[in-house]
Order: sequence, then structure tokens, then C-alpha cells
Amino acid sequence: MENFHFFHPIEVRYGDLDPQGHVNNARFLTYMEQARVAYYKHLGMWQGGSFLDFGAILAEVRVTFRKPIHWGDPLKVGMRITRLGNKSMTAEYRIENVQDGSEFANATAVLVAYDYHQACTVPVPEEWRKKIIEFEGLDTAPHHLDNL
Repeated sequence: MENFHFFHPIEVRYGDLDPQGHVNNARFLTYMEQARVAYYKHLGMWQGGSFLDFGAILAEVRVTFRKPIHWGDPLKVGMRITRLGNKSMTAEYRIENVQDGSEFANATAVLVAYDYHQACTVPVPEEWRKKIIEFEGLDTAPHHLDNL
């Protein structure tokens, strides 16, 4: 996974399969969600507890499916933040086979900083921004940081 600094292992469960015998497409989003939560914890952005106190919501996602995942396939999900805006971030994902590196899917997602108690968007917290920039090695030039 070129340029991914974070990976999260995934175990395919029997219940993830659809009647065709492969992982249901909706589960790909669940695998990415698992990686996203692990990424937040890894960077120290979320310590656990109520998600109502952690303001990040998924606003948009685009998934490209490359090949089906079957029960027993060894998976890992790479996640990285590639863009930091004022109130949003862009994440990229890659779901791949641990053994041979082949790609099952890749995705991009827009994550929005959100205050659940006030029910409104908020600027990306400066603490998150610093942790992400340092971890990802992001250039702070305008092509990475914008007003979105």
C-alpha cells in the first residue's frame, strides 16, 4: 500500500457474506469504518467513550470495487487523510489481500467535523490538524489545505 502509513487488519466473518458467497458490498463500508475508528485512536484523536463527544461524520463516499472478497481472505485496510479543509477532510482507503497485496477495493471519503450537541458543522480541531499533518507528512500548501 504505497503512501499509506496506517493499516488495520480485518477478519471476514461468515455473517459478512451474501447469498453469492462473497462479502456483501455494504460490508466494505463497515471495514473502512473500522479502519477509520482505529486511525482516530492510533493518532490520539479519540480516546474511546461516546461518539457524541467525537465530532466527525461521513459526508460522502465513493468506492471502486476491484474483485470480490471471500470468507477466509486475509484483509487489511489502509487509510490516510490526503486533504484538510476548514471543516472537512478527505480520506482515502485501500482494502487489500495481506498475502499477495492484490486490491479488493479503494475509496475516497469526505469527513466533516461536527458538533453533535449543537447539531452543526465546526472547524476541524487544531489538535487533529496537527496530528494528521505530522502523521501523514502533509504539505500545508494550498493544494492540501482549502476552505471546504
